[in-house]
Amino acid sequence: MSAPSVKVETFGCRLNALEGDVISEAAKQAGLTHATIINGCAVTAEAMRQARQAARKAKRADPEAQIIVTGCAAQTDAAQFTAMPEVDLVLGNEEKLTAAAYQGRDHAVSDIMEKTHATRLLQAPQTGRARAFVQVQTGCDHRCTFCIIPFGRGNSRSVPVSQVIEKCQQLVEQGHKEIVLTGVDVTSYGPDIGVLGLGVLVKAILDQVPELARLRLSSIDAVEIDPSLLDIVIHEARLMPHLHLSLQAGDDMILKRMKRRHTRQQAIDFCQKLKAQRPDITFGADIIAGFPTETEDMFAQSEKLVEQCELVWLHVFPYSQRPDTPAQRMPQVPGDIIKQRAARLRAAGDRQRQLWLDAQIGQTVNVLVEKPGSGRSETFARVTCNARHATGEIIAMTVNGHDGMALQGIVV
Repeated sequence: MSAPSVKVETFGCRLNALEGDVISEAAKQAGLTHATIINGCAVTAEAMRQARQAARKAKRADPEAQIIVTGCAAQTDAAQFTAMPEVDLVLGNEEKLTAAAYQGRDHAVSDIMEKTHATRLLQAPQTGRARAFVQVQTGCDHRCTFCIIPFGRGNSRSVPVSQVIEKCQQLVEQGHKEIVLTGVDVTSYGPDIGVLGLGVLVKAILDQVPELARLRLSSIDAVEIDPSLLDIVIHEARLMPHLHLSLQAGDDMILKRMKRRHTRQQAIDFCQKLKAQRPDITFGADIIAGFPTETEDMFAQSEKLVEQCELVWLHVFPYSQRPDTPAQRMPQVPGDIIKQRAARLRAAGDRQRQLWLDAQIGQTVNVLVEKPGSGRSETFARVTCNARHATGEIIAMTVNGHDGMALQGIVV
């Protein structure tokens, strides 16, 4: 049997990762001493399976521990986890953020759609991270036909500018040189609290936290980017030249059936415009393979988009049916074809990444050390080196090769 302790296992997005730190602090304040908390994701059926598997594994490893399941997995299907004999307590996405919820013995999953304000997170240290995360909003007002996340996170709710600034200042004082702004749909930031877009917040951070060396955005919706933010992306060196785009597909009919808000050409134009004005910028993207009704010709448009948008860091998601979503009721693509298309998309991403990595040889990059011998460049490339530097330090390096996934360099 394991020694009594409180363990938090987090799955999914950066926001969930940040909330994992908050969960640890809430559990500590609640006085928990012997528990495993599964902070689960619901974005795919596989993510839900992982949450169930993690709960079962934790109970087998330590039968005396209290097993708690929370996160989007619990919020969207509380009944499933409540019925599991291994699970002692199920908490919703709001409840998991408060110490009081961990002191009770009753399952607590409130209606997330009733929430109108972003809950202020407990102060939780991020000492284990070189790049610190700051939540700027949660929830999503859109209803993409494949997505269950709004039902796990609720409608979009923004964190007040003053609170974000305060958190950034605290993290800089604690020694963090890079901050990542995170949320569920960060480019929807502002209207619910009377702020005219994410650009206003980003400018405020850069102006009011001058000691911050590097600011980075998490995944964004390119069609929602406001003029102020676009100008900052192009001209502000402290905002890192790396954007991860929620593209999802490259065919206009599939985009329409997904209920996305951009066209194929708008995505291409956006990337090409930014490349022309900030040549060092790199793009990542989420793309779904095998969305319902997707034909071979439609898929080919997504495949071509990887090259046309120069997508270096590609996240490929085989389409996964989510309960009660409109896409679940559409004609489905056979599973073997979905798998094949996902593999082809990953291959296209690999080719694009190789071209980009080759082009970096001889360049000088500034690397934020995440662990001895490894860090991240401004463009989010992993960079390895033999030199030993402290975690969190930023060092200049000359790229002299790559291994197909990460750049290799020597200290300047």
